[in-house]
Amino acid sequence: MRHVLTLLVFGLALSACGHRPPDQVENACLILEDNRSWWREVQRTERRWGISPGVQLAILKRESSFNAHARPARRRLLGFIPGSRPSSAYGYAQALDSTWDWYRNETGRGGADRDDFGDAVDFIGWYSMQSRNLSSISLDDPRSLYLAYHEGHGGFNRRSYNSKSWLLRAASQVESDARNYDAQISRCRNRLDRGWIPFL
Repeated sequence: MRHVLTLLVFGLALSACGHRPPDQVENACLILEDNRSWWREVQRTERRWGISPGVQLAILKRESSFNAHARPARRRLLGFIPGSRPSSAYGYAQALDSTWDWYRNETGRGGADRDDFGDAVDFIGWYSMQSRNLSSISLDDPRSLYLAYHEGHGGFNRRSYNSKSWLLRAASQVESDARNYDAQISRCRNRLDRGWIPFL
């Protein structure tokens, strides 16, 4: 019996450390049913920052495909020698070192980690609120929120994205994914809520 309990505790500890990326990323209900703690985290972020679960998930999908340890690919020297990475982006939300430090300092969440799902979606909520305050973007405008997320608030305010057709396409995809995810969640919310205490 003691061995069984030890294995159970070990298994829970491993599951708390991280998740495999979802097998499919098009259906928010399946993503959240397979990762039930994620539902609680996106709800918490929605309550704290006013950013919908669909927008949170759409940005994560675009940035990392829900991979906790995602990093930009290394540059290649002479076509095959691994070189440096183009940026310090890391984790679910692909936050840069400097932006993550800003988030931790502003929120007092010094222990937040970029490879923790709950911290990543809280970061997205916080950054979206900065976008509202610094760039007058509605929290219900996923396209503009993503453009500011990618370009920074100074870049967004200067409309630097207008010269990047690939980024405009990516932002439109984020908007489409966010709308689809929120519509899907509206149909399965009762099922997702079953068994959870909503105020946690």
